[in-house]
Amino acid sequence: MASKDYLHALFGFDGQVAVVIGGTGVLGGALCEGLAQAGAHVVVAGRSADRGLERVAAIEKLGGQASFQEVDVTSRESLAGLRDAVLASHGRVDVLVNCAGVNDATPYEEIPDEKWERVLNTNLTATHLGCQLFAPVMAKQAEGGSILNIGSVTSHLPLSKVFAYSASKAAVLNYTKNVAREYATRGVRVNALCPGFFPAEQNRKILAPDRVEKIMAQTPMARFGEPEELVGATLLLCARKAGQFITGAEIYVDGGFTGMRF
Repeated sequence: MASKDYLHALFGFDGQVAVVIGGTGVLGGALCEGLAQAGAHVVVAGRSADRGLERVAAIEKLGGQASFQEVDVTSRESLAGLRDAVLASHGRVDVLVNCAGVNDATPYEEIPDEKWERVLNTNLTATHLGCQLFAPVMAKQAEGGSILNIGSVTSHLPLSKVFAYSASKAAVLNYTKNVAREYATRGVRVNALCPGFFPAEQNRKILAPDRVEKIMAQTPMARFGEPEELVGATLLLCARKAGQFITGAEIYVDGGFTGMRF
């Protein structure tokens, strides 16, 4: 077998359907494009139809296949509607990426309940709903399926100024391992991807110059990540062949940030 054929057998997604919730964002968009270029039909799911359709057009320009579905990740009914629409159109779901996320930098003693709840609902509860609604569908498929949840370097290392975000991402890792255990013998793998610092909509407000300096001092590679640098780990964790014995795992793509100890 030629090397390119071997690699495609390991990491290819031909004929598979991948749903990326939060695919209208910067990081989710990069994962959409990566999965599409690996052969999947990608369902870009998010709030903004304009941004979603732009992402679909970008994928099609690259030669991939994609479609858009509007969804409110904080609503069980909306997520159930997304699942049903994908099944009606494609008959299956092979990959689910729970990538929707928000952040908030309100000082600790001033965090209002509504901001705390917004972060927890978007980052944690939406991940739970996605897993709970899609995993049973995957378990009924002969080939099973793969779920990828998005953690963070803050899942283990508390980061100042983002209390609700750190709490939500710590919970996402624990939840991922629990669901992985629940479905380990039912053909559904559940893993977590933990990005380091990738400038995106939800964190630009907290990246003041003094904070950037501290982040760079703690990052051996001394730079921010680029969204496409998350694709390789995503393909590994979601690939039917290459990732077939990987579940309950967490992979950090952070330029060495979590490996630093002073």
